[in-house]
Amino acid sequence: MACPFFMPMEKLEDGTWLHAGRLPLGCGWSGQCAAPGHEGEIPAPEELRDFCNLGYAEHCGRLPKERAWDSVRFGARTVFNDERSGSKSATSGRIEVRYICERGHYPVEHGVLEFDSVRVQWANPHRDDRVQRLAECFLAAYLEKKKSQEGIRLAAS
Repeated sequence: MACPFFMPMEKLEDGTWLHAGRLPLGCGWSGQCAAPGHEGEIPAPEELRDFCNLGYAEHCGRLPKERAWDSVRFGARTVFNDERSGSKSATSGRIEVRYICERGHYPVEHGVLEFDSVRVQWANPHRDDRVQRLAECFLAAYLEKKKSQEGIRLAAS
């Protein structure tokens, strides 16, 4: 559940988090603030650790009092060619990224963003650039994790 005002720019692989793969965006990120009046400001390392990458940042001085969301969470799945038949032999090249925008720990908006991995483009991006950027970062970490898991599976066979 990343902060909806966080614009991730680069993966943080500095050991800040013990289990970075469990973070809401799949890993830690550095980036910029996009909160009104603070656009482009670079959060301090403690803010990245405690607020930006985690959402629900009530103690962040940049978080606007009036806001639609407190956090955004994501999940992804690869869509297979013929899911109705139960076949999972080939992917369609589509990845669904589901998102939920929360306020006060309740969902206020949700939907599915679709990524076409054959064309390497979003079939339907989110209308809000901030949520879209968070989804892009989540997808990058998801694909990296899937690639790593596939390598482990092949090595074990």
